[in-house]
Amino acid sequence: MHTLDGVTRSDQYRALGLSTFAFTVCFAVWTIFSIIGVRIKQELGLSDTQFGLLVATPVLTGSISRIFLGVWTEQFGGRIMFPLQMLITAVAVWLLATVHTYEVFLIAALGLGLAGGSFIVGVAYTSRWFEKERQGTALGIFGAGNVGAAVTNFAAPFLVVALGWEGTAKVYAVVLAATAVFFYLTAKTDPVQQERKKTGAKPVSAGDQLAPLKNIQVWRFATYYFFVFGGFVALASFLPRYYVGAYGLPLTTAGVFAGFYSLPGSVFRALGGWMSDKWGARFVMYLTFIVSLVLLFVMSYPETSYTVEGIHGPISFTFGLNATMFMVMTVILGFVMSLGKAAVYKHIPVYYPHHVGAVGGLVGMIGGLGGFFLPISFGFLLDQSGVWTAPFMLLFVLVLVSTVWMHIAIRRMEHARHPGLKGEKYLSDVPDEPLAKSMP
Repeated sequence: MHTLDGVTRSDQYRALGLSTFAFTVCFAVWTIFSIIGVRIKQELGLSDTQFGLLVATPVLTGSISRIFLGVWTEQFGGRIMFPLQMLITAVAVWLLATVHTYEVFLIAALGLGLAGGSFIVGVAYTSRWFEKERQGTALGIFGAGNVGAAVTNFAAPFLVVALGWEGTAKVYAVVLAATAVFFYLTAKTDPVQQERKKTGAKPVSAGDQLAPLKNIQVWRFATYYFFVFGGFVALASFLPRYYVGAYGLPLTTAGVFAGFYSLPGSVFRALGGWMSDKWGARFVMYLTFIVSLVLLFVMSYPETSYTVEGIHGPISFTFGLNATMFMVMTVILGFVMSLGKAAVYKHIPVYYPHHVGAVGGLVGMIGGLGGFFLPISFGFLLDQSGVWTAPFMLLFVLVLVSTVWMHIAIRRMEHARHPGLKGEKYLSDVPDEPLAKSMP
């Protein structure tokens, strides 16, 4: 298979490897409150709603910043924007260790959240190195940098025990700053920026980059990403708290169990990219949503005792998931969500090759906002309902609505293209019609 003109396989692997490594570090920083936040909650005596807001605040910055970082990356290139974004974030993480009040923690969390904007910088930078036939797989591998959440869930609890949460924040800041310097020294300028330097061409204006955002298809992408990514971020942050509260596990064990969710929710994104290249993003999204519905229905069911009138008298039994069973279900959920994350981003560089930053930034922003609003909603539901599984009831409803909307959109689109198409064909993609192979 050919490569882009002037780009070698070595160049592609270098860009992909560096971007994935940098994104992994950034994502680990972005989710640090999932662990140190538990200790801060204990020290400050926060309610579940306050804790949810603290955990979600970095996600707000990381989400909103994506659309701006995407536009700037299209204009100035990832080799400049990636290190700059990491250095600014490292300063905010270091300053976090000096904070002592809840209000100032929220302000510091806004600065830390810039780490989440690294995703669109990496997408825009990485996609420029690969031909469209391999972009799904390449971006799936890059997106596996979500494994940074698992790194935090596995490692941060032990750092907190050894160094305290303040020392943990300083370690993260140093690692992030070192990664920024390493990336700048070893990465190459992407092919588009190189071509602009040779020809003197000007980058696409911000207004032109934002033009595709009027397409309803872009907003549908964003809605699906609200669950597969926003839900992933929310659960990666919420699960340690859930295991500690619902099952009484120590923080270290809770972190490891949450890491078991985050790990497949990250590394299998590469598989999702490959599956989207091979079978189409539509098939992958149906798989993601249907499996998620089944899992979330069971996970949302609270531990319940039943008594039925039997032939020989009352018969009592209970239903509930123990910690191990629940953890296994989160692993499966994380797996299918990782496939869905790759599927959503499969076609953005194909259909919007000159607007990857803006379109991908909007999709990432809406998805990231899911990671902001969902933890707050989780905390509110816990405070108001007193039922530990209430957050999973919310996720079930979200997936159900998304699935119905997606299926209706597919039927309308395919009926417009092929009026005689029968229902069983809606799951199939048409390889020689790119739009039919795209997300609905």
